[in-house]
Amino acid sequence: MVVSDRKDARALDRARRVGIPAVFVNPAQFRSRLGFDRRLIQVLRPHRVRLICLAGFMRVLSPVFVRHFRNRILNIHPALLPAFPGAHAVRDALAWGVAVTGVTVHLVDEEVDHGPILLQEALRVRPEETIPTLLARLHRIEHRLYPRAIQLVLEGRVRVSGRSVRIVGRSMAAGRAIRRPSAGPTG
Repeated sequence: MVVSDRKDARALDRARRVGIPAVFVNPAQFRSRLGFDRRLIQVLRPHRVRLICLAGFMRVLSPVFVRHFRNRILNIHPALLPAFPGAHAVRDALAWGVAVTGVTVHLVDEEVDHGPILLQEALRVRPEETIPTLLARLHRIEHRLYPRAIQLVLEGRVRVSGRSVRIVGRSMAAGRAIRRPSAGPTG
């Protein structure tokens, strides 16, 4: 299913067009983040959601929500965490003048952009880079890395111990091992 906190989210229309349940939960209707998150749990529970994949969801989830779905919430971030957490990662990386940035897929915990790291891929920053050009290159990595991370979790191949994540076994879909992407710079 698709759930959004924005009534005009394209994902809601896309889901509805192909018969996937799509729900808008209006955060303005709740006095607190906790109230909003409790409503999200109520919306998700009947669908027996196995995995929550955040994409463009720019709200901090409450500890109640995170604990309810412990190790079943994925987030994607346009930086190599723990560097540059928060909403302005690309801008911040360029302002620092980094030579390398990248993409991180992590499990969500009670802190912002902090949970155990599942996958990362590095990207060399070009000298002429701007926020839009770097973001476009990072999106290409995100579109490759996020589905891979989702597949690993749904196949039951992710083992979490504290902050450590281990990937076990072989991919059933591909019939071959899936390895973490090289941390080396790519263009």
